[in-house]
Amino acid sequence: MSNELKQFEQSFDLGNGSRGKFYSLPALEEAGYGSISRLPISIRIVLESVLRNCDGKKIAEKDVRALAAWKAVSDRTEEIPFVVARIVLQDFTGVPLLVDLAAMRSALARMNKNPNVVEPLVPVDLVVDHSVQVDFAGTSWAYEKNLEIEFYRNRERYQFLKWGMQAFDTFKVVPPGIGIVHQVNLEYLAKGILEKDGVSYPDTLVGTDSHTTMINGLGIVGWGVGGIEAEAGMLGQPVYFLTPDVVGVYLTNSLKEGVTATDLALTVTQILRNAKVVGKFVEFFGPGARALPLVDRATIANMAPEYGATMGFFPIDEESVSYLRSTGRSDAHCTAYENYYRAQGLFGIPDKGQIDYSSVVDLDLGMVTPSVAGPKRPQDRIELSKLKSSFNELLTKPLSESGYGQSGDALQKSVVVNSLGEGRTTDKTLSLIHI
Repeated sequence: MSNELKQFEQSFDLGNGSRGKFYSLPALEEAGYGSISRLPISIRIVLESVLRNCDGKKIAEKDVRALAAWKAVSDRTEEIPFVVARIVLQDFTGVPLLVDLAAMRSALARMNKNPNVVEPLVPVDLVVDHSVQVDFAGTSWAYEKNLEIEFYRNRERYQFLKWGMQAFDTFKVVPPGIGIVHQVNLEYLAKGILEKDGVSYPDTLVGTDSHTTMINGLGIVGWGVGGIEAEAGMLGQPVYFLTPDVVGVYLTNSLKEGVTATDLALTVTQILRNAKVVGKFVEFFGPGARALPLVDRATIANMAPEYGATMGFFPIDEESVSYLRSTGRSDAHCTAYENYYRAQGLFGIPDKGQIDYSSVVDLDLGMVTPSVAGPKRPQDRIELSKLKSSFNELLTKPLSESGYGQSGDALQKSVVVNSLGEGRTTDKTLSLIHI
């Protein structure tokens, strides 16, 4: 880092009687780099990474100045070199990346070089969640038996992953049977704030799964990428992306009784697809966003691939701290986490007028109604009260219009199924299902 930028390394209260170092965004604004306090929270978190990792080589001071001067409405020509704090992999895409690391070590060994110089420069967590099959069900021992068969079927792959854990200091594996990657990331892997060499910084990531965006519900900047980008991130290289527009979604009021987070996620998806947010950041704000529990925020963030945005981001507030504490993070960690984001001016969900967004979409949560997804695409939505009429209409609509191309007579057809789902009559017949 240049001497000029070194001045932005300051200290904050960790809450345990000691102080930690951080790269201060408020100090950057005071130095005349731009109206940083007006920037969307998600952009500021990326800016912190650009500032902290500015070395004059991978990231130059001009990159800091360019992002600090982000305008809500502007031509997007600048690329951001974003160095993430960690990587999350799922097993299908993660195993090839580990193979690449092993191949690099093997090549060095053949050259009589030290193979241990090949090491991920940022922490990598691989979650095994794509191999589970259900062979047994309906018994108290089904879980244990399914897991036993799971290890037997995939023993070669799991032995290789076990080797990776032992060979690389920064490579960890979450074994099968724990949970899906996004749940594990949200409940266990996410820290909110990380520390290296005495410097604290935001938890940021990329993951090899499109729904990595679920983590945005916890105020963590991250999204899904391909294997090549993830591998570059593992080796400390920046993830490059075009400076984005940021669409603010202003939420007001609260959900009615009986309306679920799924209903809200489907409504948000429908609205944002119409708003054409592909390739943009989406940031939720306002009193309605503050009132949502974190699990609801995560549900909405998880749908970012369906509404087409790079992220569906909720800023950090008291609810975020409460969630970290309730999922096992220590009180000391949660205090440092809150103090850090307060020191950065990043704590709290903004109100209207406090942030400059590229555009703003308004949503009254009180207007959200019970809905179902589909029938063909998860981003489609049908209000529950209109389900019957919609079904009749879609049945006869042409396939080219997302219908089923059936005649009205199809409603009169029926078939008898048994408990195995087979279309024949047995003593175990359960019901008459109308098509």
